[in-house]
Amino acid sequence: MTATDPALTALAQSWCALSLLHGRIEAHIERALQAGHDLSVREYSLLDVLSRQHSGTGGHLQMKQVADAVVLSQSATTRLVTRLEDRGLLTRYLCDTDRRGIYTDVTEAGLTLLEAARPTNDGALRAALDDAARNPELAPLVRAVEELKVPV
Repeated sequence: MTATDPALTALAQSWCALSLLHGRIEAHIERALQAGHDLSVREYSLLDVLSRQHSGTGGHLQMKQVADAVVLSQSATTRLVTRLEDRGLLTRYLCDTDRRGIYTDVTEAGLTLLEAARPTNDGALRAALDDAARNPELAPLVRAVEELKVPV
């Protein structure tokens, strides 16, 4: 394929549309979460991911798994965890079986904030998707997102 290959150009245009949709959704949710709950999208995502942990075998995520889940580097995730820990929303402790491992749990205050912010997040997501669906270039992507069946 060459740089002027129509298939490559179409692929690049599709990628740009997907990136545009993601950016619009994230910006819309960011504004809503900041205004209503003093949370960023990344902070909300981190609280959400960590709230799904459990105390059974394999129930706690290592920092690398958390970083992958919130799509950040490990160092950025560590800084994010520290910020939320400083706000009393998370706590860290050493793993019982591997003293080098550090686990992170959401505090009661973090769970309360997450539950209060969830309707804001969901409503902002719905509004951003509805807005994007009115754009002919983005409408097929919105339909694809709405039709995804992701296991929880």
